[in-house]
Amino acid sequence: MSNIERKPKIRFPEFTDAWEQREVRDLLVERNEKSPKTDEFPLMAFIANKGVAEKGEKYDRSALVNDTENKLYKKTKKGDFIYSSNNLETGSIGLNTFGNACISPVYSIFYPTGAIDSDFIGRRFTRKDFINSMIKWRQGVVYGQWRIHESDFLKINILVPTYEEQLKIGAFFKRLDSNITLHQRKLEILKKLKKGFLQKLFPQKDNKVPELRFPGFSGDWEQCKLGDLGTTYSGLSGKKKEDFGHGEARFITFLNVMNNAISDPSMTGSVEIDNKQNKVKKGDVLFTVSSETPNDVGTSSVIVNDCENTYLNSFCFGYRPKTEFDLFYLAYMLRAPSFRNDVILLAQGISRYNISKNKVMEIKITIPSSEEQHKVGCAMKSIDNLITLHQRKLEILQNIKKGFLQQMFV
Repeated sequence: MSNIERKPKIRFPEFTDAWEQREVRDLLVERNEKSPKTDEFPLMAFIANKGVAEKGEKYDRSALVNDTENKLYKKTKKGDFIYSSNNLETGSIGLNTFGNACISPVYSIFYPTGAIDSDFIGRRFTRKDFINSMIKWRQGVVYGQWRIHESDFLKINILVPTYEEQLKIGAFFKRLDSNITLHQRKLEILKKLKKGFLQKLFPQKDNKVPELRFPGFSGDWEQCKLGDLGTTYSGLSGKKKEDFGHGEARFITFLNVMNNAISDPSMTGSVEIDNKQNKVKKGDVLFTVSSETPNDVGTSSVIVNDCENTYLNSFCFGYRPKTEFDLFYLAYMLRAPSFRNDVILLAQGISRYNISKNKVMEIKITIPSSEEQHKVGCAMKSIDNLITLHQRKLEILQNIKKGFLQQMFV
């Protein structure tokens, strides 16, 4: 391998030497200390893509152990490198960033020598190319009994820079990770805020006023059956697989309806259409009629943009209001718990759940004045816009990190 091939495409200017090829045994030492769980070394799980973490119900196997107090586990400390031979491809490999813990003895555990920075190990040894080099050493026939012996793992060759460059790379990614975490937390706060407003800005079942209201508005909201305020129509019918993927008409996809309270104009497909089908138009509400879980059945999406020559997929039905709504209010009211709880009760099925559009039309909704509808709709849309903004920023940062992980390592 030439010196050029032993240098990353992107690196800090003060570093120019080629990376050195080393065996893993020069960088890591096996930690094979066993003991029962203690207060200093509590029993934890090693979770794919998360590392050492508290056992949730999903990972708690203590009910299968007769003597949990005296059973021997493997000790691990902060900065250790850990892997599971069976599940490398699904992320059961990485650093212990938690601290002192005991974990299952099925894991292989190593601690870094003075020649390597643990943060650098955590990023370099979890790259796909290194995992592929590990898999070559995997032995066994039956899934669940595959093994990469620690002695074989230590024979693997890898290119590493000087310790100083390792630290510099680690510090760079820590700053990037901190920024990503910050945006993730902001996004989580905004999603919780949205969830709270969906509960409080719309009246709960049998109530005629919401818990939270904008100043200047009073009096009861009007209650009406959804079917009294509009009519329904069916999605595409009689279409074959070969009718899709071409044609001058567009159809709104099932995922568009499922994922967006406000229909996304870009999430459409092409289709050949005959004049027997129902066109959608601005102001229509689209409902899913089938889903794998009762919580997702009857999910709604409102069309707020003009659309030409556009139709609805065959797994949904449309609703066209006869009365005038603020479309953003309508979109979020139909996604609020007060409405969704009633829809979920209508779900029927075992492996797949369905609803009757006639039953949906029997559900009562609450309607304030047009001015109050506008206030509520704008508030909810503003929160959604912020969520979208932070989601895009987060995706940009994650893509930046992905690019640097590819370019800053050899």
